[in-house]
Amino acid sequence: MSLATRPRTAVANRLLAALPKREYQRLLPELEKITLPFGQILHEPGDRIRHVYFPNDSIISLLASVAEHSTLEVGIVGSEGMAGISVFLGVDASNYRALVQGAGTAMRMRAAALRAESEHVGSLHRLLHRYTHSLLTQVSQSAACNRFHTVDARLARWMLMTHDRLGSDEFRLTQEFMSNMLGVRREGVTRAAVALQRQKLIRYSRGRITILDRAGLEALSCKCYGIIKAESDA
Repeated sequence: MSLATRPRTAVANRLLAALPKREYQRLLPELEKITLPFGQILHEPGDRIRHVYFPNDSIISLLASVAEHSTLEVGIVGSEGMAGISVFLGVDASNYRALVQGAGTAMRMRAAALRAESEHVGSLHRLLHRYTHSLLTQVSQSAACNRFHTVDARLARWMLMTHDRLGSDEFRLTQEFMSNMLGVRREGVTRAAVALQRQKLIRYSRGRITILDRAGLEALSCKCYGIIKAESDA
């Protein structure tokens, strides 16, 4: 998503950075900068959403419950967006578990404040409207990817999307989370990670991933990554 309207380097979240200065200053009292630790659950399915989050350098994973004690990642939110988009759409309850996948900071806003702001068709309303389309593209394309593409290609896609949002070659990634993210058993996750490591695309040790060859990951990934990235950058 193109968010080039009056960017300010001091504002890391791209949605907030795109706001005109006067509108951002008006919203600033409602924004609280917080630290999100790895693994923190922001809300569960069925919970009333009390806050929305604009990640700065953190990543929030959206997980859908598919069976008892089983989840599947359907989307990730980084500095390009906001977690809690259903509040903007007029829905108070969450259908997903929102889990901090990458530790960092975010700007937190009360859901009530966002609802009040959404009643006015201003810059934030227009940006969130466009971001909603981008997120829906990501969710739908990820669903198709999980159904039709190989585990290796899906893992490469996910690592590229994470790398885009974190901006770091190294990040935490447990086998349990990879299993949830890919919708496969841990044995399948291990095989996929080992395959990428043998090709010297990544290094995986003790729950940490290091990307060694991004171009190689792009070559291995399915076309879904390009579709999602193009929509996010459009």
